Amino acid sequence: MSATPRSFSVQTLQDAKVFKISPSDSNYFVLLASPQVNRVSFAQVIEIFEVGGATPPNSHVAADEIFYVLSGSGEAICNGQTTRIGAGHSLIVYAGSEHVVRNTGRDRLYCLTTMIPDEGFAQLIHNGLPWMLDADDIATLGG
Repeated sequence: MSATPRSFSVQTLQDAKVFKISPSDSNYFVLLASPQVNRVSFAQVIEIFEVGGATPPNSHVAADEIFYVLSGSGEAICNGQTTRIGAGHSLIVYAGSEHVVRNTGRDRLYCLTTMIPDEGFAQLIHNGLPWMLDADDIATLGG
């Protein structure tokens, strides 16, 4: 007898795992989908940047990364070029491009971030520090 194929997976904001990659980071992640948990080939998170917070400069060998700004404002620097981003903007960073995303606004910056393929991103997050959403995060994210 064959196994029933997967149809879908559902999770609430309250059930999502939240991590900070390292204690000194100024951003943290709500893990929405990962190869480890959902058996998918990508990672999807809500990335939350504190005021003034930024990713460290980074690039990915094979993965494209998509940031969709849910709330807040900031800038993206990619291969030396800078562009402003805000709610409703979609930013695609192509594999091999060194990039930084920075919160330049007065409030937290919230991005729906997807990395395809995962390229170890979800494992890096899973290996981080468990974190918690506060009341502002929950209110902003509609949870």
